[in-house]
Amino acid sequence: MSAAPLPSRIYPVVDEARWVGQLGQAGAKLIQLRLKDMAPEALLREIRAGMAQARQHGVCLVLNDYWRIAIDEGVDYIHLGQEDLDTADLPAIRAAGIRLGVSTHSEAELERALSIRPDYVALGPVWPTRLKKMPWGPQGTAKLTAWKQRIGDLPLVAIGGITLERAPSCIAAGADCVSAVSDFIRMPDPAGQVKAWLAATRTRQPL
Repeated sequence: MSAAPLPSRIYPVVDEARWVGQLGQAGAKLIQLRLKDMAPEALLREIRAGMAQARQHGVCLVLNDYWRIAIDEGVDYIHLGQEDLDTADLPAIRAAGIRLGVSTHSEAELERALSIRPDYVALGPVWPTRLKKMPWGPQGTAKLTAWKQRIGDLPLVAIGGITLERAPSCIAAGADCVSAVSDFIRMPDPAGQVKAWLAATRTRQPL
């Protein structure tokens, strides 16, 4: 399978619109806005603020989960988990010209994702993660290699427990892009982390 390449090898996931501006100004070109437990009015304001920051800094914005708002507001990408696929109107998302990323954790989930022709698939957790409890154990970089061989030119995103030190091994294993939350916005110098990640993932070094 093939799809357009992602605009960056690094993919920060953030929980506030302000991070889109801060990380975008530092050089991040692909950022996911993942918002949880917000009142509808506040949620819409935050999404619009994130979109404004993305436009200002040349960022491709990915909205997690809220596909109806993504359609209404014209967001670049929507990212859906497997449970979201049960209810999302995929034809409407496609008709709106929104690109689609899908989380996968197993062979069955990969099959399901590929059947809807996404614009990228994410595999995780590559390493253990503390951000949320998951029923799947660490996937490891060997699975990145196997899945990349299977999906071909379709972009593969590695996520889960990835740090600056671990990111190059994901790229070497076949991931096109590496994603993280804590190693960007939970660090003392998030902008510095963006620059360091960009440098660390610039080339695909052999394992």
